[in-house]
This record gives sequence, C-alpha cells and structure tokens, in this order.
Amino acid sequence: MAFSRTLIASSLLLTLLILHIAESHQTMMTMSTTNIGAPTPTPLPQTIDCGLECERRCKLSSRPNLCKRACGSCCKICKCVPEGTSGHHDSCPCYKSLTTRHQFHKCP
Repeated sequence: MAFSRTLIASSLLLTLLILHIAESHQTMMTMSTTNIGAPTPTPLPQTIDCGLECERRCKLSSRPNLCKRACGSCCKICKCVPEGTSGHHDSCPCYKSLTTRHQFHKCP
C-alpha cells in the first residue's frame, strides 16, 4: 500500500513537472514568433535615383546644368532631395546643412 502511494505521488509530481516544462516551452515559442520585447529591425536605407530627382528639382532653374551638378553631389551625400523646385529644405536637413567654403548653401 505504501509503495503504491509513493508511486502515485511521484507520478503526479512528474506529470506536473512535464506540464510545467511544456507550458514554458510553448510560452517561449510564442514570444519568439511574435517578437515581444525584441527591438524592431531598422528599415533598409532607401535608394533614390539622384538623376531623376535632380531633373525634377532643377527643371525651372535659370542655370539647369549648374543646378543639376550641385543637386547631384548633394543627393549622393544626403541620399535625399527636397520636394518642389526650390526651398522645402526641412524635408531633407542634410541637404540644408551642406555649404560651400564661403558658407553659402551648396545645394539648390
């Protein structure tokens, strides 16, 4: 009788232990598939066609070749060109910060 009680008690404990391990494994698998607490991946850098963007930006310029050349060098460095044909430098802060050696804005 004592042997069967011990067997039943140890079987019950073993069953509870197995259930606990299975439950924690399932929780870990759920967390790994939903990325809870994981950092969000950084987006890939956006590629831009500097030629097309500078063509658009410089289409109303009085000196389109000079504008496209300056815009192209700024676009290669900043990887962006502000919208519109002039101004709007807030949408591309790097574009606004580039200056010539005489401290004039380099980018059109």
